[in-house]
Amino acid sequence: MNYQADVKLLRAATPIAGDADDRFLDLPAGLRLCYRVDGPDDGAPLLLIAGLGLDLTSWPPGMLDGFTGRAFRVVRFDNRDAGRSSRIGARPPGRVRQLLARPRPDAYNLGDMAADTLGLLDHLGIERVHLVGMSMGGMIAQTLAARHPDRVASLTSIFSTTGHRRVGQPAWSTIARLAKPPARTAGAFVERHLALLAHIAGTGYPPDEALERAWASALWDRRGDQGSGAPVARQIDAIRASGNRTAELRRITAPTLVVHGDADRMVHPSGGRATAAAIPGARHVEVPGMGHHLAPGVVDRLVELTTELAGGAGALRGEPA
Repeated sequence: MNYQADVKLLRAATPIAGDADDRFLDLPAGLRLCYRVDGPDDGAPLLLIAGLGLDLTSWPPGMLDGFTGRAFRVVRFDNRDAGRSSRIGARPPGRVRQLLARPRPDAYNLGDMAADTLGLLDHLGIERVHLVGMSMGGMIAQTLAARHPDRVASLTSIFSTTGHRRVGQPAWSTIARLAKPPARTAGAFVERHLALLAHIAGTGYPPDEALERAWASALWDRRGDQGSGAPVARQIDAIRASGNRTAELRRITAPTLVVHGDADRMVHPSGGRATAAAIPGARHVEVPGMGHHLAPGVVDRLVELTTELAGGAGALRGEPA
């Protein structure tokens, strides 16, 4: 593997890898969030919330182009314990706690992460926003929509779940892969990413291996905690500390789209079905052959579905921004 060539490939293919576009916000609680804004200043605000261990560069370039080309003002950010945002000082859960799915008593939760997100919206002066979250990001988006319904114009939840232990669980084969010690070098990290992606991406929508290799190389540089599994372990703890959120999801009033693949080994499709059943009036779209990945072949459909939802929820331009 030519590591430097991979980084150059990503930066040539898309502007999302350029750290010069990063902006920073210091929240009152002491956390620093890194974020980026793309699209027209007067566009309808659309916020992208990334999943477990992912950063703001994890959203495919085609998805960003699709949204900005449809007059959205797209905001994306690094969650706490990801990318260039703050790392939390609390100890991560130990191996026994992780195996028993018992969060530490001092763990932060999805509500805390939703509060971070709300702080970003306040900073940008966004009164109402179209939310799009994937996986853990979908859980954060659901929590924000349930607790602050006046701030959410629409909600798109992509391969996410409710927190109920009987739905949305990863396959045992996936758990075994996730349980491996974290990669200690850039090369090992990239190969680990490609191997996991081959396992969870599904057969209907294959990933672009060259782009994924380049993205993983750049992510290793960008996240600043190479070789440490603590940030991801704390994010997993946040999910577990939040428990079953089904009752809370019933409080969501925003028009909602729930998208899931029927070949998802990371979050079983039952998680998507349960999410749609819990949210009043939610539309559920289960995509044949789609796994736990925003592959090139499915991006255009996701953009169209989300744009259709947002268009039904309100004008695509001129919302408070």
